[in-house]
Amino acid sequence: MEDIERIVETFEFFDDWDDRYNYLAELGEKLPPLGREYATPEHQVHGCVSQVWVVAELERGPGASVLRFRGDSDTPIIKGILAVLLSIFDGLSPDEALRVDTDAIFNRLGIYEHLSPNRHVGVYAMVQKVRSLAKSLQAAA
Repeated sequence: MEDIERIVETFEFFDDWDDRYNYLAELGEKLPPLGREYATPEHQVHGCVSQVWVVAELERGPGASVLRFRGDSDTPIIKGILAVLLSIFDGLSPDEALRVDTDAIFNRLGIYEHLSPNRHVGVYAMVQKVRSLAKSLQAAA
């Protein structure tokens, strides 16, 4: 996954939203495929118009344990937004993940102002799913 700072820099480089939408779609294409075994209600993001699935695992390292996220969607733009979201959280400890201000990052990117109300609700549902997964893995860290 791309580093979130690199994503922000690239977003700032583009002058118009058509280029930013294309970049989001490219980010989504870079997400590794999620196996069909994860396309279950347990991994699905509920409240999103598109079909979205997110999986998290705790990777134990020599220091702190970190979260590893994978995900998929059936819509290119939402898959791109999911790629941004997973880039924000992937590699953080559960404690760090629960302190992330995703609204500030998405506002910095200008994503919220260019989404329909339904899509905005879906992005919020994706954030809640990621936070829920981080919280559920917090005790095991």
